Amino acid sequence: EGGQLTEAVRRKSYSVILLDEIEKAHPEAFNMLLQIMEDGNLADAKGRKVDFRNTIIIMTSNVGAEQITRDMTLGFAFKEDAEKSQQREYDTMREKVMGQLKQTFRPEFLNRIDAVIVFHSLTKEQIREIVRLELARVRKQLAEQDIQLLVTDEAMDLLGERGYDHTYGARPLRRIIQNLIEDPLAEGLLNSKYQPGTAVRVDVEDDLLKLEPIETEAETEALAGVP
Repeated sequence: EGGQLTEAVRRKSYSVILLDEIEKAHPEAFNMLLQIMEDGNLADAKGRKVDFRNTIIIMTSNVGAEQITRDMTLGFAFKEDAEKSQQREYDTMREKVMGQLKQTFRPEFLNRIDAVIVFHSLTKEQIREIVRLELARVRKQLAEQDIQLLVTDEAMDLLGERGYDHTYGARPLRRIIQNLIEDPLAEGLLNSKYQPGTAVRVDVEDDLLKLEPIETEAETEALAGVP
């Protein structure tokens, strides 16, 4: 049988291949990638050459993440200050990341890569949008039981701060929402704290998220503008 990668490309030659955290790959994987980028093909276990010329290979890496964590701050500054420093911070970050790449990967490997993209750090607005998207999933689940979810601006900010990591970006956010919102909601549904036809308000109290049911129609309408 062919290998997992070669077999997938052999069956579907027009493919996008995503290799996450490439710096953790086995040295043999880099030899394989060098062959693909140099020759445009790769031999499988049976000796058959598989054409990779119609594939797009995307590799992600956390190289330089520790440096970014030390040097960069989350975009919670005033808008004017953020706009003035954003490009300068990005240029500094990119220079340091490129230096780390050269120390981590062999020159012959880097020279065969068409483009290196260093992403900007997420801004407060972008993180809030990710929080909003994640909460939409929770709202959809609650809607099936005729329950609304109302989250205050303070709660949105707290979720954004705790769900963002300079190294891993917004990856921890789903776990934070699971622990701080979904688990308490599930417990409240089991003990009938939250009933159909009502709403659950998520707010902040003493730097902690607080979930409470809203039973009256007037209270729900008053918070209708809450995200």
